Amino acid sequence: MSGTSGTDAVDERFAEGAFLLIDKPRGPSSHQVTAWARDLLGVPVAGHAGTLDPNVSGLLWVGVGPALKLLPLVLEFPKRYVASVVLHGPVPLREVKRVLAEFTGPVYQTPPVRSAVKRERRIRTIHRLTLVESEGPRLLLDITADSGTYVRTLAVDLGEALGLGAHMEELRRVANGPFRESAAVPLTVLADAAAARAAGDPAPMLALLHPIEEVWREFPAIVVKDAAASALAHGAGLASGGILALPKPFATGARVALVHRNGELIATGVALRGSDEVGHVKHGWVVDETRVFVDPARFPALWHHGPGRAASASRAVPE
Repeated sequence: MSGTSGTDAVDERFAEGAFLLIDKPRGPSSHQVTAWARDLLGVPVAGHAGTLDPNVSGLLWVGVGPALKLLPLVLEFPKRYVASVVLHGPVPLREVKRVLAEFTGPVYQTPPVRSAVKRERRIRTIHRLTLVESEGPRLLLDITADSGTYVRTLAVDLGEALGLGAHMEELRRVANGPFRESAAVPLTVLADAAAARAAGDPAPMLALLHPIEEVWREFPAIVVKDAAASALAHGAGLASGGILALPKPFATGARVALVHRNGELIATGVALRGSDEVGHVKHGWVVDETRVFVDPARFPALWHHGPGRAASASRAVPE
């Protein structure tokens, strides 16, 4: 790497955490595409959210640096797909629409045999399942579903419900939460940006790197006091006394962003109580399972060291 200020700017973006929106082609696996992106970026580690099968194309979220800690948040975004499904026999269009309506909402699914996860029956919600057009046995479907929904399995289940069978012919992911395929770029664009960076022009690469704020801003935030920010930076949970403001409501179990009063993300975590309850909790954490995004050295300890994590951090929250 060169020592230009432009390269430094790219390195700084990596250090802050950044992500790419890649338009994955059909053929390679998500892991292969992520590895190619990692090599083009010149970073040691990259990760993706929401695996696409080799024969599926579309939007693939690829994170580097601290952005990897956002994977649990990105995985909570619903996914939108356009699918071509082939029915194994003729069926009236009104019957197709009836079955599509029945599959909108919570559905039971079992992962396919060739799956990276344990084959246990699970519930996923189909938020949107509409017929875009039909031509003979082929249906073009617009599908928005929970993360972890197996669209190929959904196509088979639709065929079974129609009593004639069906299979998915082609699938493309067109959105991942707030991110759309229009913002995704093919690997060739990333390769061109990498070449420009090597030649001393970092601008194309910087233009492809999204800040992590674009992810965590989509989740409820808890604004924390200075002492609580310090405790969180050193790995503690959050007690109710450390809360400064609750801009948006949230439910128990929600993933939340823990933000300093200056707007800086300190950590993310899981709410142990909903926003309507946290103010009434006198003892213990209200947010736990935290992932820290700041350098603890920037937040000197504002409490006296005690015998353990809970005892030490609990002194940090009141102000």
